[in-house]
Amino acid sequence: MVVDDDPTVSEVVSRYLERDGFTVERVDDGETALQRALADPPDLVVLDLMLPGLSGLEVCRRLRAAIPVPVVMLTALGEEADRVLGLELGADDYVTKPFSPRELVLRVHSVLRRSAAVPSSEPKTLQDGDLVVDVAARDARLGSTELTLTVREFDLLTFLLSHRGQAFSRADLLERVWGWNFGDQATVTVHVRRLREKIEHNAARPARIVTVWGVGYRYERTPQ
Repeated sequence: MVVDDDPTVSEVVSRYLERDGFTVERVDDGETALQRALADPPDLVVLDLMLPGLSGLEVCRRLRAAIPVPVVMLTALGEEADRVLGLELGADDYVTKPFSPRELVLRVHSVLRRSAAVPSSEPKTLQDGDLVVDVAARDARLGSTELTLTVREFDLLTFLLSHRGQAFSRADLLERVWGWNFGDQATVTVHVRRLREKIEHNAARPARIVTVWGVGYRYERTPQ
């Protein structure tokens, strides 16, 4: 689903996606997009933040609260605060306007690929105390509670949990988890903060994903 009130942008994005084999539904306002997505969930939503009526940020928030649909945001160059807020609300990726339609298609493929099953070479289950991650099923639980994670949050958790005791810079994580050779490192910071809120018993004093000052982050080894 492509949600943008600019008919030119919507048409170009849709045409490029259709050339790559996607079936595209175009919607030009947030309220309609939310209703249609909830009634018949798409595989992914390309969502402009600046929409008439219901904003893209509110659409993202309500979508993520209801269904686990991946979201790629379209943001204007000067909307850094909204971009960060969108990531905090659960968006999986973003593309800044003006953008290359081909780059957007590649981002869509990346998010969809990461939301699919992982290769069989990956361990099937990862565990840290009461935190259990079923990698193949893309399911994570804290005790008896099922965690609601975005595609990127799940990938980040799986990567860090698979490399306990190793410190990674934000640039490392952008490349290893997002597949980006460059990009806004605040994306990593936002996702780490969101993960901590979901898996730490005290997010203000994280014991699992810890900050390595001057480097980045590390998933702590389980005490023996």
